[in-house]
Amino acid sequence: MSEDDDRTASLMTPAKLAQLKVRPAAAASPAAWLDQMAADAGSGHVRRLVDLRRQLVVQLGEDATAGVTAAGAALRDAVGAVDLGLAQPKGWLARATGKGKEAAATFLAQAERAGHAGDELADEARGLPRKLQAQATPLDRSVLEMEVELRAIEKIMDQGARWLQDMRNQLKARESAGGDDAVQQQIREDSARCELLVARLKLLRGVSAAGQQALEQCQALPARRNALSDSVQKVLDGQLERWRKKLAPLVEQAAAAGGASEGVDRAQDAREALQRALQQLAQDGEALRRQQQAAVDALAAAEAPLEAAF
Repeated sequence: MSEDDDRTASLMTPAKLAQLKVRPAAAASPAAWLDQMAADAGSGHVRRLVDLRRQLVVQLGEDATAGVTAAGAALRDAVGAVDLGLAQPKGWLARATGKGKEAAATFLAQAERAGHAGDELADEARGLPRKLQAQATPLDRSVLEMEVELRAIEKIMDQGARWLQDMRNQLKARESAGGDDAVQQQIREDSARCELLVARLKLLRGVSAAGQQALEQCQALPARRNALSDSVQKVLDGQLERWRKKLAPLVEQAAAAGGASEGVDRAQDAREALQRALQQLAQDGEALRRQQQAAVDALAAAEAPLEAAF
């Protein structure tokens, strides 16, 4: 090996080569080995990112919140369908014609349906933490590993850019110094090696950019999950219980063919608060689904850059 060869190879220190190396070197010469390293830099990390992208798409395809959001929507409809006017006190004519009893029976049936819907939501809510955890544990692990692999790609890009700059500076000096045909041939080979690395770094930049976009979308998921869980608890621990307490006296009065307008007003206030809480639950559920879809879309966009650098 010539003195110039030795200087060129020395730019790739053992530590740097260890960080870039991902495939066994099959080349017979140090120059050819460096050519392969320039062409394959970071390929091990890219291959792992390809696997992680596929895993994440599958994991994001699971909808752990479908049951609770559907139950929330059903409760909102059932509560809205309760005609509190039917619980108003009836006049003597209504009582005489039996219409008061008919109105009371209708009201009681509506209240019963709303009660069942509340029970359904409570049942779904009890299973929600387990469902979320079952999805979140592997999903969050994959996201964390994706972040680690992307950091490794960034480090390789930084190292490659520094090596490229060093090589080009050295090539300028060697070109200025001149030399025989062998020296000029070595300069041409080293220049070609630079171009190999330029092409590889371009592919890695595409992987990094697309990967970061997907990573950011995936990293936003835990906050959306937490928001939905909080909304569910707000409904169950606060507004649903309040609605049931305000509705209970009206149910008792309707069953006894009586009524109380003051109780109706209180129940109406409780219903409006419950419906607002259920609306928030629906919005948080939809926000989580949109975030999951955004992550899936970003992962889909990362497929082409990953395959190009594979």
